[in-house]
Amino acid sequence: MLESFTLNVNGKDHKVEVLPDTPLLWILRDNLGLTATKYGCGVSDCGACTVLVDGKSRKSCRVPVHEIENRKITTLEGLAKGKLHPVQQAWIDEDVPQCGYCQSGQIMAAVSLLSNTPDPSDEEIDRVMSGNICRCGTYDRIRKAIKRAAKAGAGQ
Repeated sequence: MLESFTLNVNGKDHKVEVLPDTPLLWILRDNLGLTATKYGCGVSDCGACTVLVDGKSRKSCRVPVHEIENRKITTLEGLAKGKLHPVQQAWIDEDVPQCGYCQSGQIMAAVSLLSNTPDPSDEEIDRVMSGNICRCGTYDRIRKAIKRAAKAGAGQ
């Protein structure tokens, strides 16, 4: 049975009528038209669907809507406010993407990492980012971009 939920996505409230166990990923893509968040595996292994929920990275393919009502959700579309977020700029400066499919999730995981650890070590980066798979193998550039974003003050 469909239920009504109000979700705050990228600073705006959206009312949706869906089943309570509908994954956030499908609400973002199908109901709200926010397609930067990607479907990868559907079992929370690849990280392509990573978004921020109350500032912490979550894999939206496994987050049912009933768990996130009245929480702040940020997608890649809501990250830049007037100018690119320092992580987005670092991604460009370090030429991180190849195919680009995983990059939305990678960026959102990096933003979450830097908000909790403003100057992460390589080991901290590798540990946190290990939940996000890049099929093209751009892990060295991802690490460099996170370090660049940290120097630019992304975590503050």
